[in-house]
Amino acid sequence: MGDETRRDGITRATLFGSAAAAAGLALTAKMVEPAPAAAPPGSSGHGVTTDHAATAGAVDPAVNGFDPHAILEDFDRGTVSRDARGRTVREWTIVAQDREIEVAPGVRYAAWTYNGRVPGPTLRATAGDLMRIRFLNGGTHVHTMHFHGIHPAEMDGVPGTGPGGLVHPGEEFTYTFTAEPFGLHLYHCHSFPLAMHIAKGLYGAMIIDPPGGRPPARELVMVQNAFDTNFDGANEVYAVNTVAFAYFEKPIRVRLGELVRIYLVNVLEYDPVNSFHLHGNFFHHFPTGTSLTPVEYTDTISQVQGQRGILEVRFPHAGRYMFHAHKSEFAELGWVGLFEVSG
Repeated sequence: MGDETRRDGITRATLFGSAAAAAGLALTAKMVEPAPAAAPPGSSGHGVTTDHAATAGAVDPAVNGFDPHAILEDFDRGTVSRDARGRTVREWTIVAQDREIEVAPGVRYAAWTYNGRVPGPTLRATAGDLMRIRFLNGGTHVHTMHFHGIHPAEMDGVPGTGPGGLVHPGEEFTYTFTAEPFGLHLYHCHSFPLAMHIAKGLYGAMIIDPPGGRPPARELVMVQNAFDTNFDGANEVYAVNTVAFAYFEKPIRVRLGELVRIYLVNVLEYDPVNSFHLHGNFFHHFPTGTSLTPVEYTDTISQVQGQRGILEVRFPHAGRYMFHAHKSEFAELGWVGLFEVSG
């Protein structure tokens, strides 16, 4: 039996079948947009059905202790001070915690978190700032923080590079480095087995702004992730910012003509590639955000794990516009949302 067939049986029959009966989770068909007359029934003509499966009900943010809609615009700039040289110093405290979260209504997952949420806080600084991240391991396993960027080896958060490479339960380490280069980066645990530590939820986004900043915009952070809810090494729930269908059930509201900047990060484990597709519009793509000049004007990009990019878009027309992974299985299992554009 092929991998796709095996996973199809698990994801649909097991998660939204047996789990639905066990946890009271039900599916409801959501008509998003009428299919063109030439398209087959139930097809949008490009790989995603118009009758999208979504969960009945919604995940209460109070249950998880975090809200996917709040995460979109939650930028943690740390506690700010200046050193003797006049340089800006930003300090954070990050705590690894074991915590059960709800990734879809009735579907709970035993996660490992940074500061009790998945993804962890979006750290934000300006190029040249001194960053100090005090990491406390309040979990039950050895954890670290590994930052994508330029820094000394002893600050890499990888086993064998010093005390920050193996932080045992109850211990702590402070990672200190200069924020560089400017762009969109990420951080994650680098303990082994690495796949497990990432899949369980130990990751987050890190934005390093260029010295002069970027043009004013409505800014949104989207961390693409997924969850292996039956621990078979394959994902059953897909999402942006953890909760399946969160932006489908409650669309992201934006204004007509405003510049929307999306910080898109892929941390998907157990699948080789993820993607982002926007309906009815095109966006400028800045891979890794390390240049102020976009490389393409498109409506779809792919990202392997660890890849990230900045997307800038303006909506010239009002209405609801879908965005989703351009992999039907991912979209049908939670990685789908809507922008609601109004004047």
